[in-house]
Formats: sequence, structure tokens, C-alpha cells
Amino acid sequence: MSDQTVGDDAPSDGTEAYAGFQGRVGRTFAGSEGWWPPRAVAPEGAPNVVIVLVDDLGFADVGCFGAEIDTPNIDALAAAGLRYTNFHSAPMCSPTRAALLTGLNPHDAGLGSVAHSDAGFPGYAMELAPNAATMAEILRDQGYATFMVGKWHLSKDSDQSDGAPKHSWPCQRGFDRYYGVLDAFTNLHQPHRLVEDNHPVEIDQYPDDYFFTDDITDRAISMVRSLKASDPTKPFLLYLAHGAVHAPLHAKPADIAKYRGRYDAGWDAIREERWRRQQELGVVPRGLPLPPRNSEPNLDVPAWDDLSEDEQRLFARYMEVYAGMVDNIDQNLGRLLDALDELGERENTVVIFTSDNGASREGEAVGTTAYYVHLLLGEDIDADLARIDEIGGPTTIPHYPRGWAMAGNTPWRLYKINTHAGGHTVPTIVSWPARLREQAGGLRDQYVHVTDVLPTLLDVLGVEAPRERGGVALKRMVGSSFLPTLADAGAPSEHTEQHYESWGSKGFYRDGWEVVTNHQPMTPFTDEEWELYDLRADRNQLHDLRSEHPERLRELADAWEQAAWANQVFPLDEGSSVRYLIRPPRNAVYTEHPIVIPRGTPTLERWRSVQLIWFRAFRVSVALDFRAGDQGVLVAHGDQGGGYALYVLDDTLHFAHNDGRGHMRSVSGGPIPSGTKEIVADFAAPGKNLWTLTLSADGVPLATLEEVPMLYGIAPFEGIDVGIDRRSPVSWALYERFGPFPFTGTLHSVRYEPGAPAPDSPNLMIDLLRELGSKYE
Repeated sequence: MSDQTVGDDAPSDGTEAYAGFQGRVGRTFAGSEGWWPPRAVAPEGAPNVVIVLVDDLGFADVGCFGAEIDTPNIDALAAAGLRYTNFHSAPMCSPTRAALLTGLNPHDAGLGSVAHSDAGFPGYAMELAPNAATMAEILRDQGYATFMVGKWHLSKDSDQSDGAPKHSWPCQRGFDRYYGVLDAFTNLHQPHRLVEDNHPVEIDQYPDDYFFTDDITDRAISMVRSLKASDPTKPFLLYLAHGAVHAPLHAKPADIAKYRGRYDAGWDAIREERWRRQQELGVVPRGLPLPPRNSEPNLDVPAWDDLSEDEQRLFARYMEVYAGMVDNIDQNLGRLLDALDELGERENTVVIFTSDNGASREGEAVGTTAYYVHLLLGEDIDADLARIDEIGGPTTIPHYPRGWAMAGNTPWRLYKINTHAGGHTVPTIVSWPARLREQAGGLRDQYVHVTDVLPTLLDVLGVEAPRERGGVALKRMVGSSFLPTLADAGAPSEHTEQHYESWGSKGFYRDGWEVVTNHQPMTPFTDEEWELYDLRADRNQLHDLRSEHPERLRELADAWEQAAWANQVFPLDEGSSVRYLIRPPRNAVYTEHPIVIPRGTPTLERWRSVQLIWFRAFRVSVALDFRAGDQGVLVAHGDQGGGYALYVLDDTLHFAHNDGRGHMRSVSGGPIPSGTKEIVADFAAPGKNLWTLTLSADGVPLATLEEVPMLYGIAPFEGIDVGIDRRSPVSWALYERFGPFPFTGTLHSVRYEPGAPAPDSPNLMIDLLRELGSKYE
């Protein structure tokens, strides 16, 4: 019977032995060792699991934790569940996500920082370790369907293009379905690159009313509905990782309008309002003092009353948009919970709502409408004021000033990235109607860390954390189950110590005491940096006790050192930025080789595209058969956050450059002769972060544009398009007239040829930066 194929009589679950029956592969069907693998079946009554992770949401940014923002659905979730008021994330997003999904400390999971480098250190591999099992992998092995929507940010940036390996993408790390963005953030009105499962979503133009938060919620609901229609008995894991409220601050017009004028009083007044409300709600102890405004170097916040009227008007607008984003998250949570109710699944669904770190200071002192470029180019309030009415819409890439992040983290000190409490103390709600009716509305003040989430879920299921998977020995989870605290407000915390590290700042918690540093870049890592706090009496870190308790300071500082060695924390980031420049030799294929992009090719991925132009000269050659009357985009690279484009209009060649701040530069190459076969844009890189552009047609020079600002940092944030400008456009004026403006004539391909680095390219200074940084290691 060796030629007999598998037929309808073959068992579907591998439980019956078909002795002697062999398929074409020549294997016997015999239970779990048969041709089919055993089917995993979840424990009877196993709950669904929904993890809602919001990006950069501060401790005080939702109503039930003190905010004035309208969050009725989040508040109702808390009223029917529990609020954890001493819950801690990592101080940055990728590390938190790694810890959440693996139960490991972030560096030990491979993501000690955000996934935008690849310097070769295991704690900064920028992808989940192969011997770390994820929540999705473990629950799928237990018979769960596993879904994810939203922001991933757990893959190397160099591994996100179509030609790169996909082993660290969501579907390769345990998720059956995925829909969202692999990157750190996106334009919420016009996302730069949506990915579904393992492939980019091809879309030229979004509807005018498109909004990313709505979209991923629609997809989440659809995934759950499809599962339950197919197999009503199968439980699911849904990991809904919002792109909001991370920059760019985008919101729908109605949601922004709702908060018009609400923040005119400023961050000092809002912060005090929140602090008083928090005490009334019980989420902070009564009498807990409100710290003074943050005053640390490069982290300070001015008094609102000391700002100019223009500054107040601009800064209030940023916060109106931010509030609208939070409001929209709440609306979408309500839609998701309603869908679970309609399916009869809400009762037995564990919902965990939390944030990946504290509110963000990345808008720095005055905020920006140009988040993709402002960290390197500095502030430009005049440019921001000129487009104040556009803030929140698709034409700006905003972030608020850090004064609002201070208010978002009330009453804790400092912000995202810092290892002080404001960086990692986050609002957290646990809801499970089937188990928490008697505890509904309760507060839990036990110290809990994000590494505890996965062990707790396994405890709920009565499942041991796996020691191996697929023949690979796994790292042991370090988190502790907080399941006992669900039923008992007095249950002790099982998580008694925890280390933190972010951009060289350090922290270590043990039994109510904590040491912490606020490291300044390019300064020595010395013991004098440590501060010591007794959190039992001083939760918001106002009284540094290092002088009173030097022995305890030394004990905890030494404990941090031991934990750092055990968890792959070293080398620390001394601030030279060299780790962002060093890349493995395999990346040379992206930086040294010319590429040809035929028309009809989907958008070349963001990071891959940037390598062709970053701090260097380059040449763009367009192969076409031009005829009079042809018009449209020849090539476009970037979006409203910064980019450039070549296009033809009225038989004339045009170059447009968007610096990301609303400043457009352009040059006309004049009429293009009919019959032209090649158009070339040469970008020379003379230095000082500038390009000199020369346009030509069939070898004949047409125009020159000098002092074109280079695009760097995280711009251009959208990749290269040929024959069209998809999604967010380089030129909004052109988009308003023609949409994506596809070229109407014959365009064969576009060739990119990377040239010599600029004389002041950071890549030419790696050795110098390494030498400078080594002085502070």
C-alpha cells in the first residue's frame, strides 16, 4: 500500500492507530507519533486573553487614574476589575514588549533598547532570542488561537524588507494572524507600511477618514469573530498593541475639537488637578506630595505662566490632540468589548490594559510639528506656529513638549527613557468578570512588573512554563505570578527585586528600597550617580537617602551590577551613538550596491530605502519613453515627515523637497523634449548636511539646486515609490490636486546608485566616536 494516498478515512486528530496504513511519505499513522501531529486542546473553560498595550501612555492619562480625559470604557473596565497602582514596565517600548511576551528581563530577551541598531551584543540583538518562548508560542501550544494587531517593534529594522529574513516577525513568533506596523510608529492617518501576516499591504491612497486605531480594532474584532464562527470552543489570545499615543500625535477632527480650550490653563494646573483627583480615587496615597516641576539638566520644565502667549497657544494645541488620541483609544476599546459581549465571550475573557512606558519627553522643551527630523535639527517654533491648525492632521508629524509628559506621569518624577518612577510606573487594569465580581473596582498596590504577566497567565491555566520547545532548551522566566493578588488585596508581592537600565541610566528595586541614576551622555559611570529612596515612605522619590544609608546604597548598587551581568545588560550606552552606526558586514548589500526598481514594484521598505541616501551622494536614473502630454510622479521617497520627489507637469520636469517642517523647496528643469529616454537626478554631498542637486535629461543638464537639506534621523519615513507617490505624499499641494499622481506615460524603471559618503558622514567617524565613548565605559 505504499502508493496509497491519504484519504478521507485518515484520522483528523491522530488519536486512532492506522497500523499498516502508509501514505506516500511512508509513515505509519499511530496516535501522537503518526503523520499528523497531536492536536493541542486548551483546558476546559480556559479564558480568552486580551492584552491592550498603549504606547507612551502616562500613569495619569486615563480617567480612572486621575485624568480629565473622557475614558468611560477604560473606567468601566476598571470598575468591573482591578486597578494596579504599583505596576512597572521597562522605561522604553521595545524592552517592555519583549518582557511582556517572554516573561524575561528585556536585555536577556535580546531587546535592551529600541530595535534600531545591530551592533552585535546579545542584550541588544534587537530581536527576540531564539531560546525565549513567547506568550503566543506557549498559548498556541496549549490550543489557543493567537492574534496580534498593531505595533510590533521586535524585529531588527534591517530585517523588515521583503528580501530580509522574517524569523522575528509576529507570525514566526507564535501568532496565527497579524495586522499592523513592524516599525516603532507610523502616521495614523496615512500609515507608511501596513503588514498583514507576512506581507506588506499594497495600498496607493487611504480614504480621507482612515485612522489607524480604528483600523486595527476592526481587524481585531474580525479575527475573533471569524474564529468563534469556526470553532466556538477554542479560546484566543489577542494582543492589541496600539500605535497611539506615541508620536506623531494624530487624532480625528471631532476628537480634537472635543478638547478645544481644555488645556489653556497649562501643565502646572492640569498636573495639580490630576494629583488631587488621584488621591480622591485612591490610586496614590492620600497626602502623597506633588513633586516640584522636573528640574534636572535637559529634562527641566518651565512654569506655564512664564511662557509667551504664542507658546501657550501652541503647547495647548498639542495636548488637545493628545487627549483626542486617548479618547479614541477608549472608544475603540468600547467597540472591542461590545463585540466580545455580542459573542458571549466577555465573561470569560481576561483583559489586561497597560502602557509600555511612561509619558514621553521626546518632544523636548517646546514640542514639534516635525517629529521625524526635530531631534537632530532642533526646534523651530515659528514653523510650528505657522501650521498650528494642522496639528493632529495628516500634514504634520507632532509631539508635545515634555511639560505635558510631566503632567502625564503625575505624581512620579521624570519620563519615558528615565529609570526614575515616571519612566516605568504605568496605569494597569486587570478585568475578568467570571472571577472578579467580588473584587470589582478594587485597588492593588503590590509591586508588579511586566515580566509577571506571562507567568500569571500560565498560572491561570495551571500550565508550567516550558523548559524546552521544538528541541531547544528555553531560558527560564524570571517573572512571578501575581494571581493571588486578584482575589486578595493583602496578598504579598512575589516580585521583590527588579533591575532597570535605559540609555545608561540604571535602577534597582528590592523590598521597598530603590537606587536609581539619571545618567548624562558622555559622562563617567560613577558610584556618585546613585540616588537612594525608601519607597515605602517616599513613593515619588523626593528624599535621597544616600548619605544616611551608604551601606544600603552599596548593597543595592552591587545587586544592580550582578543583575546586569546575569541579564546581558552590558555594554552600557555611554552616549556616543556609535552603537547605532555599527552594522554587521551582511548589511553591505544594502549600502554599496546599486538597485533597479521596475515600475509596478511595491514601495521599497523604509529602512532599506534610506540606506541608499543616508549621509551620502547618490544618483537617481529614470528610464522612460517620454511623450508630450505625459505627466505624473517619476519617483518619490518620503512623505509629509520629509522627502523628495521628481514629477512631470505640463511637460515640465519638477523636483520637490520637503524638509519635514512644512518648508518646501523646488526647482524646475524646464520642458522635457519628447522622446527623452533618461532623466537623472544627481545628489552631490559636499558636507554640512547638505546636498547639491543637478537634473539632466539624456545627458543634457537642466537645472541645479544648491543647499538642499539632507534627510536623516528617521526621515524619509516612507520608502521609495516608482511612477507614483503612495499613501502620505511628499508634496501636499500636489496630492490635493492629483492624489498619488501616477505617471501616465511609459516608465520602465528607476535606478538608485549610492555614492561616496559625505565628508562629515557619521560613518566616517566611527573610530573617533568609539574612542570618545571608551573614556566613559
